[in-house]
Amino acid sequence: MDEVFRALADTNRRRLLDRLNARSGQSLRELCAGLDMTRQSVSKHLAVLEAAGLVTTTRRGREKLHHLDAAPINAVADRWIGRYHRERARALADLRTALEREPMESPTFVYTTYVRTTPERLWRALTEPAFTRRYWGGVTLVSDWRPGSPVRWQDTPDGEPKDLGQRVLVAEPYRRLAYTWHGFQAEHAAHFGWSAEELAARLGERRSKVTFDLAPQGETVRLTVVHDDFSPDSEMHRAISGQLDGSGGWPELLASLKSLLETGEPLPEPVAAG
Repeated sequence: MDEVFRALADTNRRRLLDRLNARSGQSLRELCAGLDMTRQSVSKHLAVLEAAGLVTTTRRGREKLHHLDAAPINAVADRWIGRYHRERARALADLRTALEREPMESPTFVYTTYVRTTPERLWRALTEPAFTRRYWGGVTLVSDWRPGSPVRWQDTPDGEPKDLGQRVLVAEPYRRLAYTWHGFQAEHAAHFGWSAEELAARLGERRSKVTFDLAPQGETVRLTVVHDDFSPDSEMHRAISGQLDGSGGWPELLASLKSLLETGEPLPEPVAAG
């Protein structure tokens, strides 16, 4: 946590985070544009932010893209703000966001965590029913994990797996897995307390996709989750990122996955993403 505070103490680094918060997935060239800093200085600041876990990177061809990773900031909030009127602070932040926010063109969620395991075991945790049902809150993912195949959801051990339209896009064992995401279902309306009109509006969102990148790092595996291709101002994006009350989203689910692989037990009562 000390690294996070040191990284946030610099005005220029906070400006870079603001720019990534406004639009995730920017290259070094894009982040340098309009800043009164040299390319070398921007690169050094990004290195500090990445070391603190506040920025994570992905590759697009030869370009390195930078994404805001809010997990460390959320950890600070959980430890400190939770003691001092968290709900009041959240209400004020939500009001300011509602007043200032313009619809995002296509929001992107990026989350990086390090799991003390092997790529082979982490791949099994992402794809095998015996693993998924333990940290997905009782949901089992069923697929042969071949490109084009469905990813079906089984809500109960004896239930029939449901095809929600999800399809495998990429399956490179121990390296990368990607599949399309489901849309909202009737049970989401009941869970979040939406009216029929609110659910109907959210059913119009386009189908997003999620990608898991696995990279061995010594005794751990660096797992980067990129969830993108959302509709502008997407409610699904807010659900999977844990911004909706009642949804732990990917942060909670991935924490449960990490706990399962490192301790043998998932977190209690995990909340499925989305």
